[in-house]
Amino acid sequence: MSNFTHINKKNNPKMVNISEKKVTKRKAIAKATMFLGKEIINQFTNSELITKKGPVFQTAIIAGIQAVKKTSDIIPMCHPLLINGVDIDISVIDATQIKVTCEVSIEGKTGVEMEALTGVSATCLTIYDMCKAFNQKMIIKEVKLVEKKGGASDFKK
Repeated sequence: MSNFTHINKKNNPKMVNISEKKVTKRKAIAKATMFLGKEIINQFTNSELITKKGPVFQTAIIAGIQAVKKTSDIIPMCHPLLINGVDIDISVIDATQIKVTCEVSIEGKTGVEMEALTGVSATCLTIYDMCKAFNQKMIIKEVKLVEKKGGASDFKK
């Protein structure tokens, strides 16, 4: 017998029934690092890069927020959630890399780990899309959950 929560007794996929769970405050934080390279980082002015497509970081943050809200549309077993807040931060680490952090919070019956991971991923993918004219050697690295609070267990890396 499998311990996976998304598999039923007949080994078919299922969406977990959360009707008996209590509503609690929940938060998840995901992080990614992204190699942009000096060619791209050198184009920044005042912590932002403006391309023909517009301001890269501002656009990427909006894309990440949209992705958080649409997570249940693209990850089959995720429940649609009423999101209380999304905060995405992008910072330059050094001459070649950036860090992207996505924090998602709700009051609900299930966690928001997938929403935070989806948000940080979409933010990075948008940066890639907007910067690929400069250089296609960018690398999205180390997308990971760094914190989860609320529900049955807490987690912090």
